Amino acid sequence: MSRKLLVWLHVITSTGWMCMALALFVVVTHALGVTGPARTATFDVAVLIDTDVLQFMATTSAFTGLVLSGLTPWGYFRHWWVAAKFVITFSQLSVGIFVLSPQLHQDGSSVLMRVGSLLMAGALAGQVWLSVAKPFKRTPWARPGKPPTAPGWAFMACVAVPAVDYLVGEFLFGQNIPLLSMVIVVVHPVVRAVSRRRQASIRAARAPAGGGR
Repeated sequence: MSRKLLVWLHVITSTGWMCMALALFVVVTHALGVTGPARTATFDVAVLIDTDVLQFMATTSAFTGLVLSGLTPWGYFRHWWVAAKFVITFSQLSVGIFVLSPQLHQDGSSVLMRVGSLLMAGALAGQVWLSVAKPFKRTPWARPGKPPTAPGWAFMACVAVPAVDYLVGEFLFGQNIPLLSMVIVVVHPVVRAVSRRRQASIRAARAPAGGGR
């Protein structure tokens, strides 16, 4: 059940990310077509969508996608479709943070605002297809055997992480800062790799004794 909850959260936030990107495109297009106070007010709405909704959906979608890979046998780089989703996700986050968000004002580039929001929504639709179709074979870096699935408490803890980040960010920093999510995303792959090497070493040490019986 805890794994399904984390999958549910990933689907909900990914869908929300795509919908907010489309909403941002509509609002920006409207803002560029009006003048005066209406233009200012509409850009304020665009910024509100970006900072108060889209960013949380984006970071939570990325976090849940990464930990789902790390906590299950899918792994991080065992399958091309998973690796492709990683590249798309980090590209989207980078474009959103460093290109699209800084342009959301009256003097911003109309091309970057429109194209950026549409590309973001389109890329998310592409990720949905990758998740459903799971195309391509395993990558050359896939080790033999399946990594174990994490215990239920690990999935449940990851469900709570975005809420903790949101509350800490809002009450301490006045904005959404996914600090705990970033720490887990960086630390968990290292812990996972060390654990797999340790298990492999233990199996290798036991193999000669078992083979001699």
